[in-house]
Amino acid sequence: MDILRIATAGSVDDGKSTLIGRLLYETKSITKDKIEALESASKRKGLDFLDLSLLTDGLIAEREQGITIDVANIYFSTPQRKYIIADTPGHFEYTRNMVTGASNTKVSMILIDARNGVLEQTFRHFFIASMLRIPKVIVCVNKMDLVGYSEERFNAIKSDIQAIADKVSFAGQEVTFIPMSSLYGQNLSIKSTEMTWFSGSPLLEELENTSFDEISKPARFPVQFVVRPKTEEFHDYRGYAGKIASGTFSVGEEITVLPTGQSSKIATIEKFGTQLQTAGAKESVVITLETDVDVSRGNMLVKASNQPNQLKEITARICWMDSQALVSSRTYILQHGINDSKAKIISLNSKIDVVNQETIESGVSELKLNEIGEITLKTAKPIFADKYEDNPANGAFILVDDQTNSTVGVGFVL
Repeated sequence: MDILRIATAGSVDDGKSTLIGRLLYETKSITKDKIEALESASKRKGLDFLDLSLLTDGLIAEREQGITIDVANIYFSTPQRKYIIADTPGHFEYTRNMVTGASNTKVSMILIDARNGVLEQTFRHFFIASMLRIPKVIVCVNKMDLVGYSEERFNAIKSDIQAIADKVSFAGQEVTFIPMSSLYGQNLSIKSTEMTWFSGSPLLEELENTSFDEISKPARFPVQFVVRPKTEEFHDYRGYAGKIASGTFSVGEEITVLPTGQSSKIATIEKFGTQLQTAGAKESVVITLETDVDVSRGNMLVKASNQPNQLKEITARICWMDSQALVSSRTYILQHGINDSKAKIISLNSKIDVVNQETIESGVSELKLNEIGEITLKTAKPIFADKYEDNPANGAFILVDDQTNSTVGVGFVL
């Protein structure tokens, strides 16, 4: 059973937590004791209905303020597939949380309050979804019950969002619009009885029918561990363990080891003791080679016919995540997969005004907390990276402050 990773985003009171709570409730992913606790908590708040938002607003500060602050991973499943939802905060000051929470997802659910329509944060959410190359965006026009389930209102919001999508969407990104009321379960797991004018699928059905092409990406296998059993039976055994970042590998294919450039062919692919002919993205396997070549932790196996660039100078888009601003000439630790290298900021090329969709190229001297811009940096040793737009699994990195060991930025190779 495959796993679909989803990120939610929305402005204050758009109803993200209620929507997720409703999905958990309607897929029977809540235990009886949690439902009883929910009923008690709702009564304490003086409500005459089940406040499903309490299922996901786990922090005390969130429950007191009625907002989402932290990124919470929520798990549920249906007979068709498993789901992991990253419930990300919608406030500007938590943009960094939004970026990190959505970085490994395939679907972005952007919520809009039908009463308020498109807000400043909506631009930011859509821009981030496009920057992260999230292939599917579902625009959930929520709280339709508060606008009389108006088709006209839904179409007006849809038109506004489409104008944004036309500016920032990348080729191949799918944008779907669903009118709903998460409070009353309209268009979540079953079609709405109040919005018969809507011909599309309810949210859960849309998620169930979503699929993506994972195998056409370049094949990348970062070696995490060299397997050398200390037994007579496997005296000459030498395997390379790790998780395939992208693409597929098959027995008999010619591979190249980076950074050494040595070549060999795949002898076997093993997964939990089972021999495979082919393995694909996100599978944890052990690969053995036909010839003895020098391979160690941090090396990368790639197909000889499709190799990434070995970069020492990188131009990247970056989201800054530290209270101390990013300035030129600073040195950080660049972490790319399991590899790291010292990296010096050479230049700040531009800063992006997300809301107005403008790029500021002159007079950029720093990037502050939650700002997004373009930088150039140099690394002490080569990084085997693809352009993020070509292969997100091998095109992102983080910057770490070597003094505080804090993650200060997340970057995307251009």
